[in-house]
Amino acid sequence: MADDQEKDLQKFLKNVDEITNLIQEMNSDDPVVQQKAVLETEKRLLLMEEDEEEDECRTTLNKTMISPPQAPEKNADEMNSEAFLAAVEKDAKERAKKRRENKVLADALKEKGNEAFSKGDYETAILHYSEGLEKLKDMKVLYTNRAQAYIKLGDYQKALVDCEWALKCDEKYTKAYFHMGKAHLALKNYSRSRECYKKILEIDPKLQTQVKDYLNQVDLREKADLQEKEALELLDSGKNTAVTTKNLLETLSKPGQIPSFYAGGIEILTEMMTDATDRTLFRMHNGFSIISDNEVIRRCFSTAGKDAVEETVCVSVLRLWQAVCNENEENQRLLVMHPDRGRLLPSLLASRVLAVRQQSLALLLQLAQTEHGRGLIISHLDLTRLLEALVSFLDFSDKKANTAMGLLTDLAQEERFQVWFQANLPDVLPVLTGILKRDPKVTNSSALCQCVSIMGNLSAAPATRRHMLACEEFGDACLGLMVRCEEDVDLFKEITYTLLGLMMNLCLQSTFVSEVWAVQVSRRCLSLLNSQDGGILTRAAGVLSRTLPSSLKGVEEALRAGVVKKMMRFLKTGGQTASLYAIKILAICTNSYHEAREEVIRLDKKFSLLMKLLRVEAEVVVGNAALCLGNCMEVPGAASSLLKTDVVQVLLKLAGGDAQKTAVQLNAGIALGKLCTAEPRFAAQLRELHGIEILNSTMKYINDS
Repeated sequence: MADDQEKDLQKFLKNVDEITNLIQEMNSDDPVVQQKAVLETEKRLLLMEEDEEEDECRTTLNKTMISPPQAPEKNADEMNSEAFLAAVEKDAKERAKKRRENKVLADALKEKGNEAFSKGDYETAILHYSEGLEKLKDMKVLYTNRAQAYIKLGDYQKALVDCEWALKCDEKYTKAYFHMGKAHLALKNYSRSRECYKKILEIDPKLQTQVKDYLNQVDLREKADLQEKEALELLDSGKNTAVTTKNLLETLSKPGQIPSFYAGGIEILTEMMTDATDRTLFRMHNGFSIISDNEVIRRCFSTAGKDAVEETVCVSVLRLWQAVCNENEENQRLLVMHPDRGRLLPSLLASRVLAVRQQSLALLLQLAQTEHGRGLIISHLDLTRLLEALVSFLDFSDKKANTAMGLLTDLAQEERFQVWFQANLPDVLPVLTGILKRDPKVTNSSALCQCVSIMGNLSAAPATRRHMLACEEFGDACLGLMVRCEEDVDLFKEITYTLLGLMMNLCLQSTFVSEVWAVQVSRRCLSLLNSQDGGILTRAAGVLSRTLPSSLKGVEEALRAGVVKKMMRFLKTGGQTASLYAIKILAICTNSYHEAREEVIRLDKKFSLLMKLLRVEAEVVVGNAALCLGNCMEVPGAASSLLKTDVVQVLLKLAGGDAQKTAVQLNAGIALGKLCTAEPRFAAQLRELHGIEILNSTMKYINDS
């Protein structure tokens, strides 16, 4: 008995020690420790409940008998222990309730902080985030939001501390590593910044694109830092060019001089920008601000009708920027990211002064040579104005127009440009429509072709196609350009070919194609089927295959224009792509008109062409060939010409196969049905091959899917 009491006492003392430690941990300033203590307390309470349930069904055992459970006598220590644990349970529930209340308050304070942050009031944002953390110390998003505000204020050490606290709350919180990497980058801790960004990739490989951008920033900033150290060493050594660069910038910083004074100094400075050190010194001695903030130079840029001296100043500055940005990513960043210069560049590209336009274009071309430079242009310039300015070069008949379109092509291939394009399409569509309305006779043909090609590539995105087709003026402009190019197809065949590519993409959105527009486009394509150019022939057939389903009138006109005969010729002599479009057109025509079926039979009496197409690998071709063949079986006597062929076996194999496109199985099954209806001998063959069972199974599968 004494031993039992001693055990109970020791158990009680152990419980007291453990519970005391838990209470201390729940009051800890460390949110991670606090959270673990809460979880441990809840675990202990669950164990107590299980022990109580076991006590209710426990039996007492002695050497002679088993007796039913009896209420044990409780000593004072056990009663104190249970009372203490009950108090802890009550306290835990109160804490859980309090936590829920604090979560609501913390969320509200977070929203207040976010609102202040969006207004640029970072001090107030920090105050709200801090108040939120007083309510809930383990709310990770409050730490990272406050870290972001500290970064905006340049307090990078505090930002790092907050990121570390956020990671204590959640060690896989990528947002914390992002801000930590940013803070280390600002402190020039390049290796630690890289570690943070690489850690993001370990946690979430899907963020590879973003991480790549972050790591590129680190590389560029470290490179710029090394350049500046080397430049300082040369400056301290008294190298002539280094000293001269510094002195020249000091001279140019003098206000109130005549424009020619600045033009002369800038030209000398430009000639000195021959290596990375000189370009770095220009940056280190505030060269960009000295030039951009100079009132006389600013006035030269803003004057609408420039005289010769003002023009010289503008051209000199643009040539200087080219020199200092050559192979220097940090200088490129400082040039483009400055709001005033970012607004200035697109306007200079549209200047009425030819020399200014040329030098602006040369500067942007230089920037666009690298992925980094293209990213700067897309992220920091007014792309709508830039697009308008580049398109204005179509008025030039020389290589400047092609150069401008080449720049636009490079930008349009960037994913970020495509995202911007879709988001701003309503504002951009008038510019694109204006391009299509141009007369190819008085426009640089090659540049216009590049421009239309860009539209064609961008229209590959479904959302872009929908917006383009929704704009009636844009669709009419496409049609109008087709008509103007028809006047001399040989001269404008490149534009025609490219325009047909754009039209093919647009017609993919069949539900958005109006019948009137479809008929007009079909007429133009029927006319182009007389072309001698294989590329134009194929694309015209492609557009036709996508417009005919939208209009029976278009199909009627196509039949009168001899489209069946032309498509049959395509099937005999054309390539794989041409055959794809040709058989689709024939399927459309024979599906609606008996005369089309009769003409197919007249031109392919034994169906050798269609039978050949049923055996190709391209499922789209096979499906349309089966549909066309089935349609032709409705012509009296047509089925008998296939009696000596293996058409039943071929169609049955297609109907019962595992084609990815169910249309292949469905069309083959329908063709078999029409074949057996038209000629009973085929039905006998089908029964011998157990074809009815196969077809029933296939049709059930298709219906279920």
